[in-house]
This record gives sequence, C-alpha cells and structure tokens, in this order.
Amino acid sequence: MLRIDFAYPGDINTPTGGYGYDRRVMRELEALGCDIRPIALPASFPYPTADDLAETQRLLMDRDRDALVIDGLAYAVLPLRLITALTPRPLALVHHPLFLEAGLTPDMAARLRASEQVALDCAGAVVTTSAMTADIVAQEFSVPRQRLFFAPPGVDPAPHAQGSQDGVVRLFSVGSLTPRKAYGDLVRALALVDGAWRLTIAGSLELAPDHAHDIAALIASQGLGERILLAGAMDADDIAAGYAGADIFVTPSHFEGYGMAIAEAVARGLPVIATHEVAAAGAAPANGALTYPAGDTQALAMHLQALINDATLRARLADGAWQAAQEQFRWSDTAQAFLAAVRTGTAV
Repeated sequence: MLRIDFAYPGDINTPTGGYGYDRRVMRELEALGCDIRPIALPASFPYPTADDLAETQRLLMDRDRDALVIDGLAYAVLPLRLITALTPRPLALVHHPLFLEAGLTPDMAARLRASEQVALDCAGAVVTTSAMTADIVAQEFSVPRQRLFFAPPGVDPAPHAQGSQDGVVRLFSVGSLTPRKAYGDLVRALALVDGAWRLTIAGSLELAPDHAHDIAALIASQGLGERILLAGAMDADDIAAGYAGADIFVTPSHFEGYGMAIAEAVARGLPVIATHEVAAAGAAPANGALTYPAGDTQALAMHLQALINDATLRARLADGAWQAAQEQFRWSDTAQAFLAAVRTGTAV
C-alpha cells in the first residue's frame, strides 16, 4: 500500500475551492487503496512566523512514507533549508502561483515569486489543477515538463438545474469575498442592468473581512441591498440548492487555477458568465458561456443584460453547458491522474 503524507495549512474544512480539492483528492486516493496521512500545518501560511516554520518542520520530518504532497499555499514559502531536509522530495500541489493573487503590493508579489521559485526548484514534481496553470508554472518558474503534471478537479453527476419559477431571473455565484474574486465588478455591472433579477453570492466573508465589508457597503451605495444577498459560507446542500434554483451562474473573478465552481455550474446545465482569463483555465465550455475581459464592467453588464432579458439565449447556452457536462472529468479521473503524478514524481 502506497503511503502518501498530504500536508496543507490550517483547517482542511475551510470553505474554498482549493481546500475542497484537497479533501476530495485525499478521499479518492484512499478509494484507490492508498494510505493517506493528512498533516495540518499551522494556519498562518503563506505568511508563517518563525515558530510556525519550526512546527512545520517537526510535523513533516517523517521518513517512513512513500510520498509527500504539500499544498502550494504552504509549500511556496517554505525555506530552502526545510525543503531539502524532507524525504522523499516533496510534490508541490499548485492551485495557482501565489504571486498572482490580487491585492498584493509589488514588493510582496516579488517576494512570493522569488520564494516559490526556490521551492519549486526543489520539488520532486509539481502537480497543478489545470493545463493552463501548468503552462504558467513552466513559463514563470522554468519547471521542466518531465516534472510537471496536472490533475484537473472532477465533478459528480448532477441533475439539471430547474431555475426560478416566478419570473425573476436568479443569478448564483460561488467564491469567497477576496480581492481576486472581484465582486465589486459584478455589483457595479448589475447596477447598470435592467430587468427582474436577484443575485446570491455563496462565499466566506471571513477570509478578507475588510474587503467583504467594502463589498457590502458598495451594494448598499448602489441601492441593491434588496436584490443581492451575501450568503456567507454555505454548506454543500445549500450550495447544491443554489445551483438548482439558479438560471445563470456568474463569476467576475480575475484569475482561477481552474474554476471549480464553474465546473459545478456546467454539470447542472447552467449558462455561465466569466472572464476570458478564468475561462481559459478550461472549466467554461465555449458553447455554454459568455466571456469578457477581466475588469471590464461595461462588457460584464452587457452580458448580464443579454442573458437576464433573453430566455432564448439562456436556453441555448444552457443546452451547450449540459452537453459539455456529459464529457466532464470525474473525481475518480482526478485521483488517477494525481496518483500517476505521485508515482512518477517520486521516481524522478
């Protein structure tokens, strides 16, 4: 039985796509017969204290395993002395490079990029969640292709969304209220849109509380408090109900390593509105989505206006999404790709 230690920072039940990916991959690898040992590292990553790094080294110094996977939220900032002491060489799981996170100062982005470069140079292999992210890692960090793998998130089969039944078009979005998700763009765009609509945003308000407060204030200032619900972090059943009752899925995010929430929307045959930059990661099918340049509020408003007021267009895109859903990656496929990367990476 292959023993894989799987390390991540903080609480594995944190309601984000990255943690959701980690949870599901561990479960699916166990189903394939692997012995998975979760390791919860200090929650302060990617900005660990000296004490947290000492605790991290203590937690990772076990030499009896066959493979060690470390989530990139922690791995990217581990010091060289710590990484080189690990056996076997770790596999870095990169959801997206940390220096591409929105809201960073140029100095902080440069420091994160330099740190991740050092860390990835030491990795036995690098696993990404999309081909696009693999390309970014290869280009930005010069990681050789033979050490670079990708295991896209899967989706479970889901029933077709039923949509609203009262003549009000329901918009649904999933993602924590952080700067990269760019919910301010969505609020400003909706302020320009006519028609009967309501939006629910399912996402944590706690990861960047000041930013979440700013979004709430923006909603109020635009007079949209009765039409936009900041639902906070929702459990899986409530999110499934949100998809089921929606007519349109929209994400204004400026960057995603893949776009798991989009994939879940497509699995339910929902038409999607997303940025070109996020659609490029592969989750949004061309015949089931409208895309626009990140940050272009006018273009986003145009797409929203069109979909909200044109039921025929919504139906056409919904059909395209449903067709694409039949070909989506399943989580068992993800686990098989991830396990192949683990086995190859430990042999490099």
